[in-house]
Amino acid sequence: MAKKNRYERLIEAIFLSHYSAGCAEFEFEREEIERFARKLRIKLPKNLGDLIYSFRYRASLPDAIRERAPKGMTWIIMPAGRSRYQFRATLAEPQVAPNSLLSIVKVPDSTPGVISMYALTDEQALLARLRYNRLLDIFTRTTCYSLQSHLRTTVPNVGQVETDEVYVGVDRRGAHYVLPVQAKGKKDKLSLVQVRQDLGMCRHKFPNLICRPIGAQFMRDAVIALFEFDEHGGDVTVALEKHYRLVPPDELTTEDLQRYAQAQDDGIDPG
Repeated sequence: MAKKNRYERLIEAIFLSHYSAGCAEFEFEREEIERFARKLRIKLPKNLGDLIYSFRYRASLPDAIRERAPKGMTWIIMPAGRSRYQFRATLAEPQVAPNSLLSIVKVPDSTPGVISMYALTDEQALLARLRYNRLLDIFTRTTCYSLQSHLRTTVPNVGQVETDEVYVGVDRRGAHYVLPVQAKGKKDKLSLVQVRQDLGMCRHKFPNLICRPIGAQFMRDAVIALFEFDEHGGDVTVALEKHYRLVPPDELTTEDLQRYAQAQDDGIDPG
């Protein structure tokens, strides 16, 4: 049996301290991370929130937690107010992963060289590329403007929500949109839980705008996968997925342009 790492030991201890047979949800406080770390003699992570983030978007919960979920359900961790979280049993939802069979659209790279040099993380690099290359405009066929990066706010009945970037947009008919963007590097996974939180944030903060949640994911070979999500009857689904590769202008060939033009003439989306 593989040895549990410190994150697994901490989250398992917190879970088991609250769990009772048959329960489907319960809350815990951020300070419990510190309390159980002292009890287990575990060195705390510098960022306490990384423990929660890890099990929401990167790693699977320990077996001792997953096996206690009601049949056909899985545990998720949700915000529940200031410095509070909630374990909630919910129907298992598939992970959002790029479709490797989709074709790739080449886009001339307009990212300033100095930005490429100093972007510190995959997330920062991805958000910068979306912004400087107007990839959301291309993807959504809507003129989009960055309103705020790393929006952190509180949503009633949800708690604290953090969105990587919020865009507003307008289309040719004059309709106005709000586009919350969640960006993930190669190792992290897009989460439908986070999409649901963005939908709640938009309903609360931008009630008069049409919400179009967006997911962005770095793939192999610097390909960027973009997703648009939709909500029907409480279910969140992928409404659209496209893949883009930013290339130097001289790598966009005549054949590429002819193929894109032909697809446009035929009414076919080349992506």
